[in-house]
Amino acid sequence: MAAENSLPTIPITPFTHGCNQKTKATIFWLVLSLLGLLSGACSTNTKDSGGTASADTQLPFREITQTTGIDFVHENGFTGVYFLSEIMGAGAALFDYDNDGDQDLYLVQSHDLSAEEPHLPNTQFHDRLYRNTWVETGRLMFEDVTAASKIEAFGYGMGVAAGDYDNDGWVDLYITNLGSNQLLRNLGNGTFEDVTAKVGVDDPSWSVSASWVDYDRDGWLDLYVGNFSDFNYDNNRQCFGANRDYCSPLSYAATLDTLFRNRGDGTFENVSESSGIHQATGRALGVIAADYNNDGWMDIYIANDSSENQLWTNQKNGTFKDIAMLAGAALNRTGMPEASMGVDAGDFDNDGDEDLFMTHLGNQTNTIYLNDGNGWFEDYSHASGLGAPSLPFTGFGTAWFDYDNDSFLDIFIANGAVKRPVQHELSQGMTPYNQRNQLFRNRGNGTFSEIIPPPETSLAVEEVSRSAAFGDLDNDGDPDIVLTNNAGPTRVYENQVGQNSTWVGLKLVNSVGRDDLGAKIQIVFTDGSSLWRRCRTDGSYASSNDSRVLFGIPEGKKTLASLSVHWSDGTHENFPPPALKRYTILVQGNGNVSK
Repeated sequence: MAAENSLPTIPITPFTHGCNQKTKATIFWLVLSLLGLLSGACSTNTKDSGGTASADTQLPFREITQTTGIDFVHENGFTGVYFLSEIMGAGAALFDYDNDGDQDLYLVQSHDLSAEEPHLPNTQFHDRLYRNTWVETGRLMFEDVTAASKIEAFGYGMGVAAGDYDNDGWVDLYITNLGSNQLLRNLGNGTFEDVTAKVGVDDPSWSVSASWVDYDRDGWLDLYVGNFSDFNYDNNRQCFGANRDYCSPLSYAATLDTLFRNRGDGTFENVSESSGIHQATGRALGVIAADYNNDGWMDIYIANDSSENQLWTNQKNGTFKDIAMLAGAALNRTGMPEASMGVDAGDFDNDGDEDLFMTHLGNQTNTIYLNDGNGWFEDYSHASGLGAPSLPFTGFGTAWFDYDNDSFLDIFIANGAVKRPVQHELSQGMTPYNQRNQLFRNRGNGTFSEIIPPPETSLAVEEVSRSAAFGDLDNDGDPDIVLTNNAGPTRVYENQVGQNSTWVGLKLVNSVGRDDLGAKIQIVFTDGSSLWRRCRTDGSYASSNDSRVLFGIPEGKKTLASLSVHWSDGTHENFPPPALKRYTILVQGNGNVSK
């Protein structure tokens, strides 16, 4: 991405083939979605640089927060009482709320829990909505439109999930809190309405991550809410090691997650019991929906902190069965549960199935679960080279993402401790929890190498990082990063290398006119090789990502032979190969149906 881009003169050509009325909003998005032209970005690829670079311009990412207008600072309410929730927040969402073709930003806020009446909303601190003006100005700038949007979100915020639950073409937001959650319906005129009670999706538990997923293939997005623990304002415990510190999650009982089924009439039904989701408890921090066994139905994987992870396999009849233990994805290679926080699913080895990656506590290795194509997993952490480098760090937000567009998915990890070292005193506030973040390059042979930034660069900054949202902020064809910090500033990182390679960008719109979350896309090259990617917004930690799909095209394979979409309702369609270095819209029903 490039912050100083000027507007190109050639618009993207829509790939619509006679779209109907329901897709007008998406067509408008496409017409305004323009090809980003690089201006002044570094052309040197610094993969495997080993820390030899001396400035941000020599690294894959550079921080551009100050020039974008993002001035958000997270408030966790730290006063020395050590409420467990203080160390956990908070999230971010990248989504196009106004359908103008660029990614806007929603940031979740927390507040002081030590007030005389902590159960009541604290209006001094609130979530904020920033509108991206790139399409209008050709510069990556955000304006705070919280007041104009009529959003009132004053809870002790944790995370956010973006999805168009009512199929009106406008993306809505579900906010997770310590306490009651909120569903904010996008009215399509720049404002939002709190419809939580009206539609029946409140969850009074401590929720962190959530996922919009059409698990029953009826065309309406359902909602999975991951709940963390039974901690609340009144049952806070005092825990000591060498120092007074935050208690382990094991100090509080595990909880039950919640599954809401979308009835299609603007309301939801709580089907947690009937679906089987309440058959197991956990301490959910990460949620990621994908078709792990390639049977055409969406499954749901839960990263649980300090307890067994769950793989809810879709039984195709409205119910789920947890097969994580049998499938090899509940425990690590040594048979132990880990402090799973962030999670993502993606095809890192380009073999056509969804592999899992999740972040853990310091002194535990982050974990790759390698999928054999049928939903059976192997702990591949040490062989991949991602295990040992993670030992000193506590990871949260993460993603499989191809930052350099070489066709192999890389890894970013947002780090920040939850336990302070013995030598640090309370008077130092959150500083003892600071850690640097990590970026790993996929070598394309099943292994990864860490790009270690020099100390003077922005990537080397040590903070208490939590959420990471990934998306193309200026439409130049590469993924950028919005990073949130606990009790610290949100940071925007510009991708400086991906736009130099060949890429294909796709926006998938289903027959009812919304992003088809869960759809899978295969592009085939003239030599017979292929790449698979998935349309999604969930994953990472307490965050929501750009729903558009990016393919990095490897050198020597710039000729595409075909493109097929496996829509979330189980149908398949073929489309002509799209243009390179452009975003193209694919609308369900306008391709050639395949069997």
